[in-house]
Amino acid sequence: MSKPSILIVEDDENLGLALEDNLIDEGYEVALAPTGAAARKELARGVHQLVILDIMLPDTDGYTLCKEIREKGLPVRVLMLTARTLESDLVAGFDAGADDYIAKPYRLRELLARVGALLRRGAQPEPTVADTLAFGDFSLDVPARKLTRAGAELQLTRTEFDLLTVLLRNAGRALSRDEILAAAWDPDVVVDPRTVDNFVSSLKKKLGHEKSDPYRILTVRGVGYRMELDQES
Repeated sequence: MSKPSILIVEDDENLGLALEDNLIDEGYEVALAPTGAAARKELARGVHQLVILDIMLPDTDGYTLCKEIREKGLPVRVLMLTARTLESDLVAGFDAGADDYIAKPYRLRELLARVGALLRRGAQPEPTVADTLAFGDFSLDVPARKLTRAGAELQLTRTEFDLLTVLLRNAGRALSRDEILAAAWDPDVVVDPRTVDNFVSSLKKKLGHEKSDPYRILTVRGVGYRMELDQES
C-alpha cells in the first residue's frame, strides 16, 4: 500500500523543512512548496491527498489557493496553518473550503493527530461539475455542447467534444486510453484503444494549438494523454 502524500505550502524555509522532516518520520510522502506558483505545479501532478497550507505566501494567499483547489474539484483535504487566530480568519478559511485549521505556534502531536484524522476521512466529496470549462481563449459550454474561441464557434464531432471535455475535467492528470474510451465513447461500441490517438490528433488540429498557448495535450508514454493548463502566478 502506497504512503499518503502531503504537500506543505509554507514560505518560511525553516518551518517548512522542520514540518517536512516530522511528517517523513511519520511515514508520509512529502513535498514542499514555498509559493503559490510552486504549489499549483505540485497540485497539477495529482498525487497528494492532503495540503498543509499557510495563509501568508509571497505571491498569493492561502484563501485564494484553497478556493482554487475547491473550484477545480481536486480530491485533497486542506489543513490551514497560520499565525492568525481571529474568528474572522477562521471563518474565512472554512468559507474558502478548508477542512481544518490550526494556529502557529502549533503543538506537533496535535498537528500530526489532525493530519491523521483528515487522511482517514478520505478525499473531498465530489464537487458540482462545472458547466463551462475555459482554457486559453476557448470556452467549452458542456450543456450546450458548444466550443467557442474569442466568441466564434468551432465545429467538433460528438466524440471530439466528449474527448475534450474529459481531458479538461481531468486537467493535470494522466489518463490511460482505456479511461478515455470509457468516459468519451459509447459503451456499446467496441473500439481499439489506439483509436484515441487519431481523435487526439484531429482535436489538436481543430484547436490550432501553438507553442505559446497556455494549454497543451501531452502524450504520456506507455499510458495515454494529459491536458496541461498554465496557471497565473
